[in-house]
Amino acid sequence: MTSSLLFNITTFTYLISMLAFFAFLASQNKSLGLAGSFTAYAGLAVQTVAIGLRWKESYDLGVGHAPMSNLYESIVFFSWTIVLLFAYIDIRYKYRIVGAFVVPFALLGMAWAQLGMSTGIEPLVPALQSNWLLYHVITCFLGYAAFAVACGISIMYLIKTAVEATDSSAQAGGLMSMFPPLKVLDDLNYRAIMIGFPLLTLGIITGAAWANYAWGTYWSWDPKETWSLIVWFVYAAFLHARITKGWVGKRAAWLSVIGFAATIFCYLGVNLFLSGLHSYGGGK
Repeated sequence: MTSSLLFNITTFTYLISMLAFFAFLASQNKSLGLAGSFTAYAGLAVQTVAIGLRWKESYDLGVGHAPMSNLYESIVFFSWTIVLLFAYIDIRYKYRIVGAFVVPFALLGMAWAQLGMSTGIEPLVPALQSNWLLYHVITCFLGYAAFAVACGISIMYLIKTAVEATDSSAQAGGLMSMFPPLKVLDDLNYRAIMIGFPLLTLGIITGAAWANYAWGTYWSWDPKETWSLIVWFVYAAFLHARITKGWVGKRAAWLSVIGFAATIFCYLGVNLFLSGLHSYGGGK
């Protein structure tokens, strides 16, 4: 049993989970929603084992590092954090329908990683040979995952408001009756960002400490650093507008979606299209 095989099983499991959630949306059958949740949990468990096994495999090859050092490994970890945070929200708030808008993010990540990238385990370049790698990647990607969840919830909010604006009876029955109330969606969006923002802040701080260790400077306005600061300002603006100006509803939902788009560009766009100190890392 190899980690690659387990990651393939994880991808298939997330696909089944997503399809179960979509069927739940179409049929309003609660058993399908339960199946979607438990399939996602099963995928999360398999992926956890796979990450641990890949870590062991790196030591068996004499490389010996946490599986978070290149684009493939970071996307796998990102998908894991997304499902982990979905599981937390699902268990705590009992809104299974959220899975139909969040699990697809994890599936897309895993499918891209498995089908379009090199899965080989390679030695770390000198700049990555530090415990700061672990601290930085974990905090950043937990923050990114919280923003992914917030984005999925915001999309739900925007769909619900659009449908109810054109059909006043939509709230009483049909598909929209399965969505949480607008106030609940707005609150969940805020709570997810309140989880992600401090984690992103810690990610930037640990990244600065790592940069000082690797290159002798805390900040060099590298494209990745600049875009991480842009993302930080977007979510800081979200929280400031909500706390001081009372921004809720559609404006908050759109800002959450824009923030996640900026997050994805910071994570993938910078590494794929721009050159800088982080280019070797392929997506950290």
